[in-house]
Amino acid sequence: MRTKKYFNTILMAVALSISVGSVQGQEQPSRRNRADQLYKEMQYAKAALAYEKLVDVKKPSVSNMERLAHSYFYIKQYDLAENWYARLVAQKNVSPELRLNYAEVLKQQGKYAEAKAQYEQLLASEGTTEAISNAIHGADSAQVWMRNPTRHDLRNEKEVNTSLAEFGVVKTSNGVLYAAEPNSLLNAKSGMTGQAFLRIYTAERKADGTLVYPNVVASAINNSAYHIGPIATNAAEDVLYVTRTFAGKDGERFKEDGAKWNKQNLELKIFRKKGAEWVEEDFAYNNVKEYSLGHAFLSPDEQILYYASDMPGGKGGVDIWYSELQGNGSWGKPQNAGDVINTAGDEMFPTLAGKELYFSSNGHVGMGGLDIFSAKGAKGKYEGVKNLGYPINSASDDFAYVEYGETMETKVGYLSSNRKGGAGSDDIYSFVYQKPKIRIILEGVTRDRQTGELLPASTVTLFGATGNIISKGQTDNAAQISFEVAPNTVFHLLGEKKGYHADSVLVNAVMPTKDTVIRYTMNLNPMLKVGDRFVLENIYYDFDKHNIRTDAAKILDQLVATMRDNPTLRIELSSHTDSRGSDSYNEKLSQRRAQAAVDYLVSRGIDRQRLVAKGYGEKRLVNRCSNGVNCTPAEHQANRRTEVEVLEL
Repeated sequence: MRTKKYFNTILMAVALSISVGSVQGQEQPSRRNRADQLYKEMQYAKAALAYEKLVDVKKPSVSNMERLAHSYFYIKQYDLAENWYARLVAQKNVSPELRLNYAEVLKQQGKYAEAKAQYEQLLASEGTTEAISNAIHGADSAQVWMRNPTRHDLRNEKEVNTSLAEFGVVKTSNGVLYAAEPNSLLNAKSGMTGQAFLRIYTAERKADGTLVYPNVVASAINNSAYHIGPIATNAAEDVLYVTRTFAGKDGERFKEDGAKWNKQNLELKIFRKKGAEWVEEDFAYNNVKEYSLGHAFLSPDEQILYYASDMPGGKGGVDIWYSELQGNGSWGKPQNAGDVINTAGDEMFPTLAGKELYFSSNGHVGMGGLDIFSAKGAKGKYEGVKNLGYPINSASDDFAYVEYGETMETKVGYLSSNRKGGAGSDDIYSFVYQKPKIRIILEGVTRDRQTGELLPASTVTLFGATGNIISKGQTDNAAQISFEVAPNTVFHLLGEKKGYHADSVLVNAVMPTKDTVIRYTMNLNPMLKVGDRFVLENIYYDFDKHNIRTDAAKILDQLVATMRDNPTLRIELSSHTDSRGSDSYNEKLSQRRAQAAVDYLVSRGIDRQRLVAKGYGEKRLVNRCSNGVNCTPAEHQANRRTEVEVLEL
């Protein structure tokens, strides 16, 4: 059974975070006590910042590392959570919760084989449960779905998406409505996410479905202290159903570690248009002292209102419920949508299209956190729950699926996702399903770069131009793999195999007039040995500076992954300057640069004992640009580099 605290986390995972605050007075806490207090209050973004300082010591506390990992997990920074969980599971007496979170983090990043291994360890230590069995089944199924993607073409709606959260599109006569986090320093911030509270936005919708010109809605529906959204509307657009975080003082109370806390649950508000004004009323079945209720969707005939809630009487965590319109215009008492739809997990974001109910769930067999499913039926009777597969679903959270048009050969709509390759956080995606007229087959083969030997069982990933995963699978016994791809589109192929460095190749766009096969080879280099050195390509420092630039951080993150995946690897990370400035100054500058790079790796979860920072100044120039030689800025930049030497494997 899921706890109320976990339910808050699930809602936060789709940007519906709930603010909590202590109802007791507290003395000025120590740094550790302050971090723990933020954690208990579910202010995970702030807690993570506090724990980061506490774990940067020679022997960090296991408890501090666990809470840092959990904080990253709760705010969906899965790459950082993975780094800390990887360190923790290498220790003795790993708790089931910690291993489960680690498995979930791996799954959220598409590392299904690694996630399955963690689930199987849980199975061995804790015994069989439906949730773990489903997770293992999901890890296997995800690899099949990614190897055989559907023909849906997804497009990130870049004109409305930002680095913050946008989700939950509702079509209107003039465009769309959706929920989003405002990008403003003036807005109040959620302690849980560290971002501004959600508000309702509007955007114009072009003929091809593209969303443009986003603006926050300036009306009474956006007047609340905490989160507002998602939203639903009737056909006349004069009644709105708005999910909102309760902002009063009479929310749910709970106790933890001897302290009392106040939790602000979700409630559903109904706004009716009266002239130029919106008049607010409560949905009759809100009960913020006991449960959350929201994510409303009105059936096309406007006779049934669907919503999600963790009210008593459900099947597990959050369930989908519905109410029927009564003769007097009121909504009937909540009815559970049944155990075909609802599970011991969480089901959210119900929508309808034709005779199908679409919803998101983490309780059915899926690819990631929340997956999108469909089922045929109505009210409380359904059959044939179906995972929509890849790319509708991903390793991340996928939700708020809506359809706005269908023919024999096409289907269009929107969904929301925090998958990799987006603008950041939750993004809005439009989709088009269309049967192709010409088949283009991309064939790849993996080889050892040094010997030319074929490398069967290599993992090959097909990426789109924005870094989104199109498909993924393993090469066969002949080291070959094939994908069906779209015309006039640029792709990247990435080949990976244990014991080898990955190789990536660019696949140029083609526009054939008949069925076509194109072939590419990925040449993988064997792993390094002790004493080997290599340059971290494209990691540079500004002149006379030692701070880690944004572009450099992305390259260092790849080194973090290598260190995490090879837990016994120990390296020297060295920095080099150009020849401008004195030898003594350059040596000190390079030491600061090397130390900054090491500090960055430590901040991403790598044990400082595995890293050596060394500044060589201008002692190891890579070109002719020594003292007194006239060189171009580009030539000097080449010397301002970072190298890695393998000390131990």
